[in-house]
Amino acid sequence: MNRMFKVEATNCVRRTAVVAALALTCLFGSVHRAAAQTIIPKVTPPPTPVLITPPEGATAFLLGRAQGTQGYVCLPTSPGADTASWTVNNARPEATLFTTILGQEFQIITHFLSPDTKPNKFAPNPVAFGNATWQSSFDSSKVWAQTVHSIGAGTDASCPNTGAIACLLLQSIGNDQGPTGGKSLADVTFVQRLNTKGGSAPAQGCSVAADVGKQALVPYTADYYFYNGGVN
Repeated sequence: MNRMFKVEATNCVRRTAVVAALALTCLFGSVHRAAAQTIIPKVTPPPTPVLITPPEGATAFLLGRAQGTQGYVCLPTSPGADTASWTVNNARPEATLFTTILGQEFQIITHFLSPDTKPNKFAPNPVAFGNATWQSSFDSSKVWAQTVHSIGAGTDASCPNTGAIACLLLQSIGNDQGPTGGKSLADVTFVQRLNTKGGSAPAQGCSVAADVGKQALVPYTADYYFYNGGVN
C-alpha cells in the first residue's frame, strides 16, 4: 500500500509540473496570456508610495522573485584621489527570477547588465555602456530599464527591510523580441523592484587608494513586478 501511495504521489507531482509548465508556455509563448489565467494567480502588487508607483494605465502581469547578487567595484572617488568608494550607483545585478505555479517553482527570467541594443524614445542619448536587463527564460525576449524613482529600504511596507538596497520604479528604455519572435517581455513598460533584502554595498573594504580594484558580490532577494501600458 505504501509503495502504491508513493507511486501515485509521484505521478501527481509529475502531472502538476506538466500542467504548470503548460501554463507557463501559455504565458510566455504565442498563446494569449488569458489562456493561463485560470492556473496562474492574478498579479496584485502591494500599495506603494506615489514616487515608485507606475502611472495610470499600467497593468502588472507578472511577478518574479529574484535570488542573486549585486556586484560592486572599488574605485577612486575622483581622478587621482587618495580616497575610494564602492560603485553604489552602478551596481552590477546578476539574478534569477522565479514564480510559483501549482506549488512548483519555475525559473522565468534572468537579470543582468547588458548593452541596450533596441533603445526607445525614453532611452538616454547616448545610451550607457550597460543597462539593467531582464531576459525571458522561455523566449529570450528582453526589456532594458532605467530607474525613474527610488525609496529607501525600511521606509514603507512595500520595502520593509532596513539596510537593504532601495526599492525602485524603472521605466523601459528598450525592448527586443526573442530570436523566434517571442514577445513575453517585448511590451514591458515599467518594472518595480520591491521587498528587497540584502544587496547593499559592504560597509568596509573600500576607502583608500590601496583598495581600488577590489570587488564584492553581495547576495540579495527582491520581488520584481512587470507592467504593460501606461505610456503614450
